[in-house]
Amino acid sequence: MGIWDLVTDLAEAAIPWSTVEAEAPAAEDQAEEATEETSTKAEESAEASAEAEPEAEAEAEEAEEEEEEEEDEEEDEEETVDPKEKLEEECKQSKVCAEPKHHFDECVERVTAAEGESGPKEDCVEEFFHLAHCATTCAAPKLWAQLK
Repeated sequence: MGIWDLVTDLAEAAIPWSTVEAEAPAAEDQAEEATEETSTKAEESAEASAEAEPEAEAEAEEAEEEEEEEEDEEEDEEETVDPKEKLEEECKQSKVCAEPKHHFDECVERVTAAEGESGPKEDCVEEFFHLAHCATTCAAPKLWAQLK
């Protein structure tokens, strides 16, 4: 690896927009792919049964089992929910964070009322961070107790 490779690797890591990301295929494309897959599977199973070779049947069964396992793994990944978000939301609504929440709500009302007027624009970033800090501080011990 030369110096030029090192420089290009660093440049690629620093520039996130250089990566091209594809969009999800349209629903029609997915439907077409699904019908193609089912027809291909049907042809494979017909060939396997016509040949009646134990090796071909075993391979087809293994492929189906692998596909089912992959689908099960994907379902398991989707079911996991981050308890931190739930705990922080509960803390934001609790008495512990009532003061920062009150200040944040007042700020939001002020900013929305002043949107139509011209003049210095205000934001509620500071109040938001105070509220987020309070919620995180409140939720941390509860989260560690759940994780142990």
